[in-house]
Amino acid sequence: MRVRRHQPRRFVTATSTFVLATALASAAPAFAQEAPAPAEDQTSPSVPLTGQDTLIEDTQSGPGEVVVTGTRIISSGFTAPTPTTVIGEEQIAANAQPNIFNTVAQLPALQGSTGASTGTFSTSSGTQGLSSFSLRGLGPIRTLTLLDGQRVVGANVTGVPDISMFPQLLVKRVDVVTGGASASYGSDAVGGVVNFITDTRFTGFKANVQGGVTHYGDDGQALVQAAYGGALLDNRLRVIVSGEYSHEGGVGPGDFGTDLAGSRDWYRATTLVNTGITNNGSPQFLYRDFAQPYQYSRYGLINNGPLQGTAFDVNGVPYAFNYGSNGQPLGNGRVSNCFPGNSFCVGGDLSGAPGSGASLKSELERINGSGRLGFDFAENNEVYVTVNIAQVTSNNQPSPGYGRPSLTVQCANPFLPQSIRDRCAVAGITSFSFGTSNAAFPDPKVSTDRRQYRFVAGAKGRFGLIGSEWNYDAYYQHGTTISDINVDDIVLQNRYVAATNAVTLNGAIVCADPAARAAGCQPINIFGGFAPSAAALAYVTPENGPFQHTKLTQEVASVNVSGDLFNLWAGPLSLAFGGEYRSEFYRVNGDPYGAGVTGLSPNSPEYPADPLLNSTLGSNWAAGNYKNGRGSYHVYEGFAELNLPLFNSSAIGRANLNGAARVTDYSTSGTVWAWKVGGTWDTPLDGFRLRAVTSRDVRAPNLSELFAAPTVTTLPNFGDPFRNVAVQVFQNTIGNPDLQPEIARNTEIGAVYANPSWLPGLSLSFDYYSIKLDGVVSTLSPDQIVRFCFEGNQAFCGGFELNSPIQGGNFVNVQPFNLASWKTSGFDVEASYQWKKPMGMPGTFTIRALATHVREFLVDAGIPGVSVVDQAGANNGNTPNWKVLGIQTYSDDAFSLTLQERWFSDGTFGNQYVVCSVGTCPTSTGNNPTIDYNRMKGAFYLDLGGSINVGEQGAFFFKIDNLLDHDPAPAPQTNTGLDVNPALYDTLGRTYRAGFRVRF
Repeated sequence: MRVRRHQPRRFVTATSTFVLATALASAAPAFAQEAPAPAEDQTSPSVPLTGQDTLIEDTQSGPGEVVVTGTRIISSGFTAPTPTTVIGEEQIAANAQPNIFNTVAQLPALQGSTGASTGTFSTSSGTQGLSSFSLRGLGPIRTLTLLDGQRVVGANVTGVPDISMFPQLLVKRVDVVTGGASASYGSDAVGGVVNFITDTRFTGFKANVQGGVTHYGDDGQALVQAAYGGALLDNRLRVIVSGEYSHEGGVGPGDFGTDLAGSRDWYRATTLVNTGITNNGSPQFLYRDFAQPYQYSRYGLINNGPLQGTAFDVNGVPYAFNYGSNGQPLGNGRVSNCFPGNSFCVGGDLSGAPGSGASLKSELERINGSGRLGFDFAENNEVYVTVNIAQVTSNNQPSPGYGRPSLTVQCANPFLPQSIRDRCAVAGITSFSFGTSNAAFPDPKVSTDRRQYRFVAGAKGRFGLIGSEWNYDAYYQHGTTISDINVDDIVLQNRYVAATNAVTLNGAIVCADPAARAAGCQPINIFGGFAPSAAALAYVTPENGPFQHTKLTQEVASVNVSGDLFNLWAGPLSLAFGGEYRSEFYRVNGDPYGAGVTGLSPNSPEYPADPLLNSTLGSNWAAGNYKNGRGSYHVYEGFAELNLPLFNSSAIGRANLNGAARVTDYSTSGTVWAWKVGGTWDTPLDGFRLRAVTSRDVRAPNLSELFAAPTVTTLPNFGDPFRNVAVQVFQNTIGNPDLQPEIARNTEIGAVYANPSWLPGLSLSFDYYSIKLDGVVSTLSPDQIVRFCFEGNQAFCGGFELNSPIQGGNFVNVQPFNLASWKTSGFDVEASYQWKKPMGMPGTFTIRALATHVREFLVDAGIPGVSVVDQAGANNGNTPNWKVLGIQTYSDDAFSLTLQERWFSDGTFGNQYVVCSVGTCPTSTGNNPTIDYNRMKGAFYLDLGGSINVGEQGAFFFKIDNLLDHDPAPAPQTNTGLDVNPALYDTLGRTYRAGFRVRF
C-alpha cells in the first residue's frame, strides 16, 4: 500500500460545519424572525453599473449607511470617482456556476485570472485548482481580493486567496473596482479591488442544489449549499451559519498523439517549428499543424548514429520510423527536411507526442463551513465573530508516461532484439542515443490539498462627535492555510538510468550498476510497450513521490473611522482615517529527493539514502522537485481620506474633490507612500456625470518573490541555439530578498449618463484608463536568457548550463528583479437598460453590456538590448484587444430567461514577431524573431439560462454554457505541450447544468 506524504485526514472540521449548518437550517422556522428590510436606493436601476452610485446597505458600517468599494468615506450623497462594477445576487444565481469565481471572471476587465482549467499542464507551479482574479492583465498578485472589505490569508506563497474557499451562498454582491485603490486599501490594489460582500444580517433559510456535465460526458458537477440565519433578543443577537459542498469531476487527459478526452477533436499539435536559421531571408519560425518531435517515439526511437531512425513497436519489434516532412535520418541526430531548432518534423508518426496527455481541467472538490455571531450592544453598534473553515482539493495529470528524449543505451543490453545488436556490431558501435515517451509507464498525477482556517473578531457601528455621527469598523483577523502537494508515479531519473542499463549476470538480466542492484534496482525493458514489473516500478517510481508541505499565516489588526467634520457651502467636509498592522509568514518543506537532504528533509524509511541520487542539491525527480524555505514580514499602515464638496446648485450641478494618502512601512523594504486625487461632477445636464481620478499605487513583493524556496520546472524539449539541438533542462526559479515595492501611476477619466428623466432605467458609462508600473518584479523566460547570451550579451551567460556531462545537470536559473516597467491603457464601456412591462407584457426585460478595449500593454524588461514588447492583442497571453460581455434577461413572476454572449477579438501569437515570407525576411533576433504566420482567432460563446418559479420560495433553473460548442484556437509554442490558452478560451465545450433553489 502506498504511503502518503503529509496526507491530511479527511477534513472533518469543514464537513462537520456543513452538517451543523444543515441541521440548524432545518430548525429555521423555530428561530427565524422578521428582520428590518434594508433601505433601498430609489434612484438606481436594478442592474448597477460602473456609472452608478453603489447605494447599497453596507456590511462594514451601521445599517442603512452608504459605502462604495474603492473609498473609505461613508457619507450621504457622496459619489466615489473610481469606477465600480457591481455583480448582484440575481446575476450570480442566473449564471448558475459551480463556483462564483467563474461568474466574476467573465467581466471584460478581468484578464489572466486562474482557475480549475489553468495550470493543468504543470507539476511544480503549486497553483493547480487555485481560483484567483487578475484585473487589467496585471496578474493575480496585483489585484486585491477582499471578503467584506477585509483581507484573506493567501492560498499559496504568492499571497493570493482562493475564491473557492469563500462562503459563496452568503455573497449578496461583488464589487469590482477597476482602478488603483492602494491609498484606500493598501498594497496589491494596483489593478483594482474585487470585494465580496456577504449578507451579515441574513435571516431565514436558503439552499441550492445543482448538477452539471459537459456535452462529452465528463466534468460531472455536483453542488449543495445551505444557509440559515436567525435573530434573537429582539433582533439584537444574530446567528448565521452556512455550508457548501462542491465537486467538479474535471476533464482528464487524452492519449498520446492528438487524442483528447471524450470525442473532442480540435487538437492538431500546432507548433511554431524552428528552422534554426536566422539570416537566410526566410522566416525562422513556421506555423505548422501536426508537429512531430523527432527525438523520441511512443515505445522508443534510436535518435543518433548509424542506427538513427529505428523505432520499436508495442511488441518490441524494430521498424523504420515514419518521420514527417519526408524526412530521413542523417545519422547526426538531425533529420532531413525537418526543423533542428526545436527538433520537429511535420506529420508522420505522432503517436508518441505527449501534448494531448494533459488534463484539460483539474478535478476539484471544495468543502466550506462558515459561521457568524453578531450582537448589537447598543443601537447601531455591533460586536461580531466570524469563522470560515474550508478545504479545496484538486488533482490533474500534467503529462503522460515519462518523456526521455536522450538516453545512452548499450548495444549489449539483453533486452535489445538480436537484430539491433547485430547492426551495432556491423556499424562498429557499442552504444547509441535513444528517446522514448515510456508509454508503458504509469501516468503522473498531481494532487493538491489546501485547508484554510480564518477567524475574525470585530466591532462596528457609529457614535456622535462634534455634532455629527461617525462610523467605525475595527477587526482582528487570524488566518492559516495548510497546503500539501503530492505527486504520484513520477520517475527518479538516476534510478531510471540505472534500471534501463541492463546486463546478463549468471544467466539473469539485472541492473548493470552493482550499487544500484544493492539498493533494489530491477531492470526495465524500454524497447516496446512492456509494462515494468511491480518491483521495477517501485524502484523507478517509488510509492513515496515528491511532496511539498506549506504553512502560511496572516495576522491583521485594522481600525477605520469615517464621518463629517463640519458643513461647508456645498455640503459636509468628510474624513476617513485609520491604521492597520499586518504580518505574513510562510514555511515550506519538501522531500529529500527533491529538496536535498537536510535536517528539515532528512532521509527516512520512506525516503532511504541512495548513493545514485544527488543528496546535496536534490532535483532527482523528473518533475516536482520541491524545495525548502521560509520567510516573513510585517507591515504598519496609516491612511487618511477627505471628501471636499466644491459646489452644489441647480445652475452648475454638484461636484466634489476626493483625496487620500497612505503611508506604509514594510519590515523588508522600508517606507512607501500611496495617494489618490479625484473628483466627480454631476452636471446640470439631466443624468450626466463626469469623473476622474489619478493615484500612486504600490505593491510590495510577496513572500514567494522575497523568500521563495527554489521552484524547479522541467523543460523537456528546450532549444539549445549553440548546438542547434533540443535538450532537457531544469528551470530553477528562486527568490530575491532585496526586492523593493512596485510603484504605479494610475489615471482614469470617465463619463456617466444614468437614469435620465426621459428614459428611466438607462445607464451608460465610458472610462479611459492608463497605468504605468515601474520597478516591476519580473523575470525573463529561459529561452530569452539563453538567446540573449547566444546573441552576444554576456550579462546573461552565467546563469545556465545546456551541455552538462552530469545526469540532470542542465539548468537555467531564473530570478526576479525590480527591472521591468509596464504601461497599459484602454477604455471600458458599460451600458444597461431595464424595460418594465415590455410591449405591454408582464415582467421586465433587462439588457446589459460591458466591454474593455486594451490599446496597449507595453512590457519593458529594463535590460539593455531587450526591446519593448506590446502584449495587447497577443491572444497567447491575457490581454486581447477587445473583450465583451452581453446579457439579456426577461423575467416575470412565473419564469425568467437569460441569453449571454462572451466575445474577444482576433489577435496574434505575440507582437514581437516579424511576419515575412521566403526571400523577404530580415535577420531574425531574440527581440524580433521572424515568422510566416501570426494570427490567432478570437472566440464567440453563447450561453442560455432560465428558471421556473415554484410558488414564492423555490425555483428550478438550467444553464447551458458554450451553446454552440465553440472549439479553442491553437496557441502554438516552440516546445511540446497541449498548446492552448485556457485563460482565454473555453477548452471544455458545451456544458449543461440544472438545479433547484429555495429560500424562505
